Amino acid sequence: MYEVILNLHSYWAYLVLVILIIAVFNAIIKGSKEYSPQDFRIALFTLILSHVQLLIGLVLYFVSPRFDLWSELGGGVMSNSLARLYLVEHPFVNILAIALITIGYSKHKKMLTSKAKHKKIAVFYSIALVLLLSRIPWSTWMG
Repeated sequence: MYEVILNLHSYWAYLVLVILIIAVFNAIIKGSKEYSPQDFRIALFTLILSHVQLLIGLVLYFVSPRFDLWSELGGGVMSNSLARLYLVEHPFVNILAIALITIGYSKHKKMLTSKAKHKKIAVFYSIALVLLLSRIPWSTWMG
């Protein structure tokens, strides 16, 4: 079961990154143009995919054999860089990134002008993208 969830989490991450990049560039490129239903769908689809990824990640976190390191290492998790990445940094930063996507999506809906809508999406989704890219375990993901 662990392997299935791990593979799903890894492949779903590609979808999230692709749609998040599309959403960021769409908001930047269309900055002062009229906000369209397509722009809304891109922002919403990004929100949905990222939340699904979060749910998959939370399930993976608790079924992962790495989760046992909490009891084995205790406070030593923070001194082990690989354990810290998987058990602390990756989950915390990615939850923060998805929270920013959620906040950006909520705030953009309240904006009255197209320019303001695009700006909210561009700012919040860009910060989320940088955070997500910073905490991907590249060595295992690409290896």
